[in-house]
Order: sequence, then structure tokens, then C-alpha cells
Amino acid sequence: MLHTNTVRTILRVVIGLCAAAVVAAYALGRDVGALPPPHGAVTFLDRGGEPLGTVLASDANDAVGVPLARVSPAFLQAIVAAEDARFEQHGALDLRSLARAAYEYAIYGEPRSGGSTIAMQLARLLHPTPSTVRGKLAQIVAAERIAMRSSHRAILEAYVNRVPMGGNCYGVESAARIYFGEPASDLDLAQASILAAVPNDPPRLAPDEHLAAARARARYVLARMVADGSASAEDARRARDERVLVGRHDAGVGAAAHALFYLFPRVRARGTVRTTLDRDLQRFVQAQLVAVLGALGGRHVTDGAALVVENRTGNVLAYVGSPDYFSDAVLGRNDGVQAARQPGSSLKPFMYERALERGAIRSTTILPDVPSAFAIPGGKLYQPADYSGTFSGPVRVRYALANSLNVPAVRALSRLGTNAFLTRLRALGFDGLTHPASFYGLGLTLGAGEVTLWQNARAYVAMARGGNLIPLRLLADDAPVHGTQVGDPATWALVTDMLADPHAREFGFGRGSVLDLPFPAAVKTGTSSDFRDTWTIGFTRDYTVAVWVGNFDGSAMRDVSGVTGAGPLWNRIMLHLYGTHDAPPFPAPPGYVRATICATTGHAPTPACHAIVREWVRPRDLADVRRAVPLRLGATYDAWLATQPDAPGVRGLRIVAPRDGEIVYAHDPTNALARSEQQLALRAAGADGPVRWYYDGRALALDAAQHAFAPVTLGEHTIEARDAAHRRVVRFRVVPAPEHERAGFTFSNGAAASRP
Repeated sequence: MLHTNTVRTILRVVIGLCAAAVVAAYALGRDVGALPPPHGAVTFLDRGGEPLGTVLASDANDAVGVPLARVSPAFLQAIVAAEDARFEQHGALDLRSLARAAYEYAIYGEPRSGGSTIAMQLARLLHPTPSTVRGKLAQIVAAERIAMRSSHRAILEAYVNRVPMGGNCYGVESAARIYFGEPASDLDLAQASILAAVPNDPPRLAPDEHLAAARARARYVLARMVADGSASAEDARRARDERVLVGRHDAGVGAAAHALFYLFPRVRARGTVRTTLDRDLQRFVQAQLVAVLGALGGRHVTDGAALVVENRTGNVLAYVGSPDYFSDAVLGRNDGVQAARQPGSSLKPFMYERALERGAIRSTTILPDVPSAFAIPGGKLYQPADYSGTFSGPVRVRYALANSLNVPAVRALSRLGTNAFLTRLRALGFDGLTHPASFYGLGLTLGAGEVTLWQNARAYVAMARGGNLIPLRLLADDAPVHGTQVGDPATWALVTDMLADPHAREFGFGRGSVLDLPFPAAVKTGTSSDFRDTWTIGFTRDYTVAVWVGNFDGSAMRDVSGVTGAGPLWNRIMLHLYGTHDAPPFPAPPGYVRATICATTGHAPTPACHAIVREWVRPRDLADVRRAVPLRLGATYDAWLATQPDAPGVRGLRIVAPRDGEIVYAHDPTNALARSEQQLALRAAGADGPVRWYYDGRALALDAAQHAFAPVTLGEHTIEARDAAHRRVVRFRVVPAPEHERAGFTFSNGAAASRP
């Protein structure tokens, strides 16, 4: 045990050094109130200032900053009681506590009570020093610099925002959200005492892993609070007895995790960030996505994503990247908003707008929806098909777009040119389409290539704004932009009118589908090949809602299309947005006038027209549109006419099946029954009375329905048809069928189908 004179000597040296430190630090004071907020970890707020969550950085020195006004008074009182009971009565150093600690060290070889003040602890947090005499002196100097220029309130705020709270958690706000799932402002006395206990030994007192130890230390904290008068004995007793639930809440980011993690690298120096998100809407969309996917669970559907955007500003109001960010079972950390997927038919509106704008088609153009084959690079044939498996014959542009018919879209693109369409898509922000036009070919309008939900939503927002393209905004402080005009506003308005026409899409989607709302809304669906991706994207004058549903692992869903997969969620979000009012109507396309036309000719109706409609027309086209033109279907329609009981628009006898020059596959029959079933159905249109058929010059018998069938034998053959006034002949060839082909089907090498 040391002599009393030795102790006095040590005390004089320590006090002298401290005095010297005070003098040296006076001229070099530091105001911690002017410190930049802790960087790296970011607290995100919604558009109204409500907390969305805190994203912590991987750097262990990062923290989350909040003002003292947003920290529970119970915690502030608890942390002062636990770490520096005389905080308000001294400066950087508490000489009484320091002398006591020095005396204990001299007598017992170790301090029995702490001598560090909150200012000294803050100095060590800002400038880590070794646990040596020299390090302690450096800490004292740094603490004096802080105390000389900083208020007690500024010191306390800087400290509670940086104090270690276990693991990679720093600061009271992070700790409150991680351990209790709530902000620091809502901490009660029991929670506050537990958190105030942690800084004494963060690795061993982190409450998520060492709750018993943390509660034991919390009892000490409560006793100190009773001793200094900041808590009554009764309040302390209730806090000790309160059942406190502690967990790992991932800083409360669950409701908007993908959005916050997407933003984090862009704002990590800001500390607190206000976003454009609406917390209540975000939670609604998240919950509805989970519900919709649950209803589709029997069809192998596990994932989805959604965006809600305010058209006027481009502000993103809801950003849901998956049903559950923290579910590894369904790859929930993947962000369905930013992931590139095949868009199916969701790009068709942009193709039609460009084709209308350039005059490749006009609003009254009639497009053939018939079995078709298009030559593509590689010596192959491209044969688009529709989800329904049927064809509609001659259709107008409105009908083709609203019902998402594939063959008319490919024909319109063939008139426009793939390069012109690709250029327009890139102008609209689809910057992931980096290959040349020849790579995508005519399939570009059916979903060849990959886009993100973010890009698709931005392009639909542009459509809602008449072609004015603006960036989507997630940060409330970002300055709004005027945007870039892409295309003709009047043409965009026309396409919007088509997409908002529930009668036009009735053939493909029926009446009362999830696409039909009690207010005006333009909407388009898309389904990629093999049912891997489904999309529904639509807008009112106020909002754009974009939804993707599929599987992150790329596996196919079971018979889920855009309207049945993504459509229900789109419907629920739109109805929620207009819960108390209706969306305003879309304006009429400027510069267009209404004209009455025949639905199958695009001209003035004749007495033979069976469907008369009204369509928007450019005034310069009125004279041509008002001409009465009879329906005449050329050879392009032969394959479709072969399936029609009555053949409209054909004058004079015409053989529509088989077609002239057709190549037919034949299998080697294994028995007589197979040989008898391998026949080719013959069909004619525009006949004047009964038709007689001849196969290689031999007359064929008719069945009970007056249909004729030709045998399928290898070689070249002729089919002849005769009616009362005409004689027609076609030639076709029968070749052996490859293993994967079926007899009687026209040769093709490559096929594709996209769905609504």
C-alpha cells in the first residue's frame, strides 16, 4: 500500500497536468454543435417527415444523428445518471470524480468508480486514443477543447448520437429502432434504462444477445436516477418490473427496405433524408402485394414489385421491391423495381405512338390479325401468336392495341421499322436496350429485350404527361425539372384514349375485369414468354401505377397472365388512391375530330358493314375516311378465312387452305388408322354456290358438312376448286416431318408468342 505523501504527490501531478491541459486547450476550442452529422448511416423520413427507417453502414464508426428534441427525456436523464451524474455542474473534467478515481487507483491498484465525463467519452469517440497515461492526457486535452466552445446541450447531443450501443449499432436512434423497433423519441423509462446501461460495456450488454446482463445494469441506472432525483422510486420500480420485448428490427426499414437501400449510396453523407415516399401508402402497397401473391400461391408465384408515381412531379410515392426484403426463402433482397425483365406486350403503346406519329399507320388503319410468318435473320420464320390462340381478321388500331393483339403489332412495327422504334425507346429512358435493332428484330414490340419496372413506369409517366419525360424522384429536396418532350403530345393523347377505352379491350379482357375502374384510367398489361413475367402499368391524370409479378429465380408461373398476375394489385392500388373521389377525365386528343367509320374497313360505312364505330381522326384525313370502301380481304387473310364459317370481304372463289406454294409436313403412318387421320382440310371463300374439289385431277368426296379432305402423301400436288362460275388451282408440297413437328402443319423454323 502506498504512503500518504506518495498519494498526495500523484494527485498534485495529475491536477497540474489537467490544469496545463486546460490552458493549452483554451485557444484551440472546438464547437461540437458545428460537427457534421454522423455520416454513412442515414435516417430516412417520408414526405411528411414520418420516419421510414435507418440504414446502417458497414463502417463501424458510422452512426445515426437526431436532435435532442427527438430523443426521449427518460433516456437523456438515464444516460446522464449512468455516465456523468454531475454533467451540468462541471466542464470537460469532473475534478471530484477524477480525484476519487486517482485515489482509488493509488490505494487499490484500480479505479473503483469512473472518472471519465461525457465530454471525455465524446472526445475519445471523435479521436480514439490508447488506454495509456499519454492517451488519457490526450483525451483530456481533446475534451477541454470541446468544453471551451460547446454548450452542455451540444455535447450531450453529439454523445448520444455516437455512443456505442452493441454490435455495429451506434447512437440512441439506431439502438431504439434496432432493439425495440421504434424511434428514440418513444422510449419509455424501462427501455431507456436498458439502453443507458449498454455504453458501460457494449459487447457484453447488447440487449438483443445479453438481455439479462443489460437488465441487471439497468437496475443500477434506475438506482442512480432515483438518487439524483430524475426518477421517483415508484417509477423506477415499475420500470424494473416492466416486461420489455427486445429483438432485431433491422432499424425499422422493412416497409420500404428496397427504396432505402437503393437511395443509401447516393445520400450517405446527409445523415437524415426526407424522401418522396408516403409511409401509409407504402405500407398499403406492401400489404396488398403480400395478399395478392398469397392468392396466387397455387400457381407458383412468389415475387412481385410495385411503383406509385405522382405524374405532375415524378415523385415516387410507393416503392416496393419484393413482398419481404428479409425473406431469403423467396430471394426477397432482390429488387424487382430495378431488376431487368422481359416486358411482354407492355411496350406496345410506345410502338403504336411512334408509328402513328410518323404516319406509318393512322387511327383508322386496318391491320390483319391472321396467322402470319415474318422472315428474321438466320433464315428463320417468326410466327407471333396471341394468348387466346385465336385471330380476329381485319382490326383497327384501337382494337389491336387495347386487346394486345400480337400480329397487328408486328405488322405495324414492320411498317415503322425496328430501328425507329428502338430509337424512341431509348429516348424514353430504356437505356438497357443496348443491342442494335437487328438483334431484337420485330419481336421488340412483343417483349424481346429486357427493361426494369422503374424504366417502364418512367415511360408511362411520360405518356401521361403527353410525352414530357421527367426523371422519377425519390428525394424530396431534389429540384423539380421541366422535362424533355419526346414525340407529339396529340399522338400521346390519342394512344392514352385507346388504352383508357374499356369497350375496345372487351374482346381480350371481358367486361368488369380488374382493368376496369369506376373512373378513367389508361392501362396496359404484358406477359413474357413461358409466363415468367407479368406486368400491369396504367395511369390516371394524377398517378401512374406500375406492377410486376413473377419469380426472381426465373421459373415460370402456371397460367398467369398480366391481367391475372399483376392486374389485381394494380386494381387495388388505383382504387385506394381514389378512395374518396374519382379521377378526372382525360382530355380529348388535341387536333383530332370524331368520325364515323366501319370497324373492318376504316372508311365510311356501307350497307354491308356489320360494325360501325366512332374514331378520332386528323382533319387532313377526313376526306379519305369519309369515302365508302367495300370490305375486300386479300390473300393475307387466307389462313384466317379458312377458319371462318362465312367469308366476309371475298369476291369470287378463292382457295384459302392450303395456300399456294405451301409446304406441309407428313409423318410416316404406323397403321391404317393413322394413315386415314393424316389428311389436309380444304377450304374456299367467296364461292358462288357449292364447291367441287379435285386432288391431282381426281374428284374428292364431301363429308356431311360439305367439307373436302385431301390425303397427305409425299411429293408435289395440285388442289382445284370449282363453283358455278370460277375455277381456282393451288400447288403445294408434302415433305417428311422432323421429329418435333406434326403432320399437316406449314413449315416454319422459329415461333414466338407474347400475351396480353
